[in-house]
Amino acid sequence: MQGSANLNVMIKAARRAGKALVKDFREVEQLQVSTKGPGDFVTRADREAERIIKEDLMGARPTYGWLGEETGETEGQDPTRRWIVDPLDGTTNFLHGMPHWAVSIALEHKGEIIAAVVFDAAKDEMFWAEKGSGAWMNDRRLRVSGRRAMHEAVFATGVPFSAKKTLPATLADLARLMPACAGMRRWGVASLDLAYVAAGRFDGYWERELQQWDIAAGILLVKEAGGLIGPVREGYDILEKGALICANENLFAPLTKIIRDE
Repeated sequence: MQGSANLNVMIKAARRAGKALVKDFREVEQLQVSTKGPGDFVTRADREAERIIKEDLMGARPTYGWLGEETGETEGQDPTRRWIVDPLDGTTNFLHGMPHWAVSIALEHKGEIIAAVVFDAAKDEMFWAEKGSGAWMNDRRLRVSGRRAMHEAVFATGVPFSAKKTLPATLADLARLMPACAGMRRWGVASLDLAYVAAGRFDGYWERELQQWDIAAGILLVKEAGGLIGPVREGYDILEKGALICANENLFAPLTKIIRDE
């Protein structure tokens, strides 16, 4: 696994946090849980994972900015570079003993994601990418799927929970798309949904209401694996709005047409 010094720091941090999370995952019933919103939980494991990642990343690059799910945003001395981190994407899965969750780390430079890591620690799958260098899973080069027909394609999405405003729109999306495709998956981990598109496991993915730390790393993985990404609504900034559509080059246009209801 070869990459820049920044990427190596990111991979090391993800592995350290992942190791701690796996240990806590085995004792999930003993975790101290506190509510931070309807259907959304903070765990001791979540906070400890972010502490580990922040210690490694900011220790190596103390002038960079920081945006983390648990600790919020800190402006750095270098205004052009920022770490974007979700220490535990898939908290609900984690708490329910389902081994489908990930550590997500992205490096942003002047508003563009230039390095990305999504680590599925439970399966020891390290997805990583750097701008211009392709996308990889461990030491295997990734490529989006080659499927051309919508009726053969499997897509992923996230169904909003609680009182999120986009639930009716997402249900309408599903009603239009499900008759046109081979299957839908809702696994609750946006970073891994994007990584799976990059790996050709899913043929496409969309979601309407996400945070920057949910998708920053996955966006680069898909792009570097040859996928196409666009906003759910034309003119939207994907990271700012947290609403995106992605697929391989054959399926992107028909998927976008259905989701945008054009």
